[in-house]
Amino acid sequence: MTAADLNPDLHDEMIRMGEAARLGAKALANATTDAKNAALKGAADAIRDQATIIMDANTRDVATARKAGTTGAFIDRLLLDPDRIEAMAKGLESIIDLDDPIGKIIFETTRPNGLHITRVRVPLGVIGVIYESRPNVTADAGALCLKSGNAALLRGGSESFHSSSAIMDCLQEGLRGANLPSGAIQLVPTIDRAAVGEMLTMVDYIDII
Repeated sequence: MTAADLNPDLHDEMIRMGEAARLGAKALANATTDAKNAALKGAADAIRDQATIIMDANTRDVATARKAGTTGAFIDRLLLDPDRIEAMAKGLESIIDLDDPIGKIIFETTRPNGLHITRVRVPLGVIGVIYESRPNVTADAGALCLKSGNAALLRGGSESFHSSSAIMDCLQEGLRGANLPSGAIQLVPTIDRAAVGEMLTMVDYIDII
């Protein structure tokens, strides 16, 4: 029995996401540094503009976690406040200041026969990232993949689903504003644990970290 047999709807949705991510990866691989930075700046601006929406979504996540009996350090990792939201926006802006790694020559030599060889940094393609319930990782992981020319398929902890979804909306707003495909950064739209298994089998689309 395959994953598709267990949940064909989820399987089909993940395949659609993988296809969109692969198209997004092609666009990012050819995107200029200015375009990628514009997407990051747009996402940072959207996070600030939608801070209330993000906090409302986070309130839902925190309430659900507390109802489930979760306390202490876990709640602190999950919780967003105005300072943490501003830190997310500043984090995206700090990535703008990083050098664009794509196209950079990291090794160069000429062989005795005259053949000139260079090693150049290129994007991986589509990166799948699975992480715990820290909503800020949604912004960080998506932004770092974007800057390095890679599409991202993200799956955060189920406890932070609403918060991560609100943050994802901001990342995709930044992409659209820079005329880049929103499929270049996506969040798995379910808390179904079967989605993790699906991601681990999507070798035709993504590299998992």
